[in-house]
Amino acid sequence: MKRDFLVIEDLNRQEILDLFKRTVELKKDRQKNIPHPTLKGKSLGMIFYKNSTRTRISFEVGMFELGGQALYLTSEQLQLERGETIEDSARVLSRYLHGIMIRTYDFKLVEQLAKHASIPVINGLTDKNHPIQVLCDLFTIQERLGKIEGFTLTYVGDDNNMSYSWMEAAALLDFQLRLALPENCSEGRMTELASRDNIQFFTDPAEAAKDADILYTDVWVSMGAEDEADEKRKSLKAYQINQKLIDLAKPNALVMHCLPAHRGEEITGDALDGENSIVFDQAENRLHLQKALLEKLLSASQ
Repeated sequence: MKRDFLVIEDLNRQEILDLFKRTVELKKDRQKNIPHPTLKGKSLGMIFYKNSTRTRISFEVGMFELGGQALYLTSEQLQLERGETIEDSARVLSRYLHGIMIRTYDFKLVEQLAKHASIPVINGLTDKNHPIQVLCDLFTIQERLGKIEGFTLTYVGDDNNMSYSWMEAAALLDFQLRLALPENCSEGRMTELASRDNIQFFTDPAEAAKDADILYTDVWVSMGAEDEADEKRKSLKAYQINQKLIDLAKPNALVMHCLPAHRGEEITGDALDGENSIVFDQAENRLHLQKALLEKLLSASQ
């Protein structure tokens, strides 16, 4: 049976825990050079409207290590740019491939692709949300804290796809989410989530950081929002993870960033490279978690 991964809620709590268990196995076995050709003969199409370092490499290497292959497709290489409908493209790609990962601007495009494809579709990022990143981050948190619930995560910065996906995760799992956002950010993008008891909004990053277990940030200027760069940098100047903010959190609080980082803007170099940082563990775990997800989705869709 075909299953997609478009939002974090496409997996329930137990499925997430099971996926993390498999991720641990795959990560350990990779360190021992133990192969897992579980997707031998399978092909993943990777559609990129937005360029990426981590997303492309982690999915491409992941499919290779599982015995399959990944095809890199830019939007310019597809007939979508010349007027072919997403419905027709989805049906054609479903005849060639075993799964599709798409990284694009409009979440509605991802939904339409999934609706008309007969193979699994994975949301690699949209302007609305970034569920694959949050899923990987939750795995990294479990590695360090031994749990995916019962902690306080403070997100500091822009109201973007990462803050939105953390709201989605907090709606599914039992942890406290604090969002430190400028006053001009719209906390009402998803009213049913914003009103939950375990989601709080702050305009003062220092207040939001007090006794937090995790401090999390993302770039101030997202891809595609370059025309807002000056305004963003001005409004977000005080929303930086630095040592002063880290000192307000719990001792040994984790510092996280989904990368790429603009050192000196949303995070200082000292914070990114400091002993509290698990940023590069996050980046590595994209590979391991996505391998487990690819196994789950592509194996089940035979």
